[in-house]
Amino acid sequence: MPSVSRNATRDAPDWTSRHMTTHDRSTALSANPAVEIDGIRKAFGPTVALDGVSFSIAPGSVHALLGENGAGKSTLVKLLSGLVSPSAGAVRIFGKEASFGSPRAAHGLGVQTAFQEMTLVKDLTVLDNMLLPYAPMGPIGLIRKSAARAAVRQHIADLGFSVDLDAEVASLELSVRQKIEIARAIYRKPRILLLDEPTSTLAGRDVEWLGDIIARLKAAGTTIVFITHRMREVRAFCDQLTILRNGRHILTGPVAGISDAEVIEKIIGRSIEQTFPPKPESAQALGAPVLGVRDVRVGRKLNGVSFDLRQGEILGIAGLQGMGQQDLFLSCFGMAEIERGHVLVDGRKVWLASPADAIRPNMGIGLVPEDRKSEGLFLKLAGSENASLPVVSRFSRAGLVNTDAETAAVEKAFATVEVDRRALWTRAGAFSGGNQQKIAIAKWLVAQSRILLLFDPTRGIDVGTKHELYVMMRAYVAAGGSILLHSTEIPELVHQCDRVLVLYDGRIAAELEGDAITEPAIMRPALGHDHHAGDAA
Repeated sequence: MPSVSRNATRDAPDWTSRHMTTHDRSTALSANPAVEIDGIRKAFGPTVALDGVSFSIAPGSVHALLGENGAGKSTLVKLLSGLVSPSAGAVRIFGKEASFGSPRAAHGLGVQTAFQEMTLVKDLTVLDNMLLPYAPMGPIGLIRKSAARAAVRQHIADLGFSVDLDAEVASLELSVRQKIEIARAIYRKPRILLLDEPTSTLAGRDVEWLGDIIARLKAAGTTIVFITHRMREVRAFCDQLTILRNGRHILTGPVAGISDAEVIEKIIGRSIEQTFPPKPESAQALGAPVLGVRDVRVGRKLNGVSFDLRQGEILGIAGLQGMGQQDLFLSCFGMAEIERGHVLVDGRKVWLASPADAIRPNMGIGLVPEDRKSEGLFLKLAGSENASLPVVSRFSRAGLVNTDAETAAVEKAFATVEVDRRALWTRAGAFSGGNQQKIAIAKWLVAQSRILLLFDPTRGIDVGTKHELYVMMRAYVAAGGSILLHSTEIPELVHQCDRVLVLYDGRIAAELEGDAITEPAIMRPALGHDHHAGDAA
């Protein structure tokens, strides 16, 4: 990922003056904390999500909120957003005790949230989503659509990106939807802006874009709470940080006063001596090619890609957003039509007309998609049902499912990925993002997949769970499996992959191996520098 900057762009003064109201300026000068959390406790039945949490956030600051999945961050965000009420304790906004009875009440206090689990209505247009639920009304109760359109168009232009206001949200890429979510929260001119893992779907220049937005909002006096798992962004964007663990407050202090190693130890309660497991010493241990791509073209973004994935290998696919990596993964799983070229499995040309073809035993391909919640899991089904669903027919005889065999297979897979056993009977939506991703991976272990296509698998996952997934990935390939890995976090590609292919403009711009895999060596071709037209074979 390119370096991120806290410096506002050159047009910041004009944008800032338009955004900053008289109320914002008085907020910036307030002596009271912007947010004061005082002894907050929140329980959901017997589960205590927040246990006596107390800390404060200075006005006009950017404050990071860190912790593992399940540490209480999401509950605190929901509380400040008016989605839940505390069981005990108090919240004060600029010195006044606040009662969050609903999202509308939170909005009335100047609190706006851009959620990671986006609240956009996918069947509505971008414009309709931007105006919900506060569309400007005329004297007879009709929406002033033309004026609203002009205002929204100007707002999005001021934020430095473009989108068709009449496009349905469902038709847009995940990163664009996230930018609209952020834009809508800012459009309402918040005094306090909660950014809930906003970069989990952003990469490269989009992260820089958000960094500029944060700097400009801060200059306007807006207080920002920034929830993330990426320390690089904490150091680039944030002044203070707070760490939660198991629902309790662990630490609040200046970002500059604590090292990355100390942050990790405070987050997970123990040190991680080595974040990434060691790579094999020799690439000669790799086996024969199991998945091949030959001159594959898909849509407008992937244009003539060739490579081989070998047994026992983790092959990385690097590239900025929209360089064809998603089309590549979908085509290898039968979800995108190949217009030219073909796919090989074990050296044989195959035709993958659908995912059903990819998961057949003689293929053994599994995909962990970009958005686990909408594409990888049925959140209302139990973890065991999600894990066995692709191959439930393997446990069936005469239309009846052998539940003992099914449960045994799922339980073994859950133990491998270290997900809690209660996932056997608990709906997937009740688990943290990290555990949901483990269930999505366990699904392909149940299917006995020997080729895993992992598309940004650690997105929105805490450092402890990341480490567990890294270890699992290395164990998987050591046992004879093969992994095609795309990640928006370049250090993952550097430390996890045996080889890395860098995509630029739909083609392979560079192939890196061994000690040649470094962040600068990946980012130069990813940004179009030192670009070579030839593909790797």
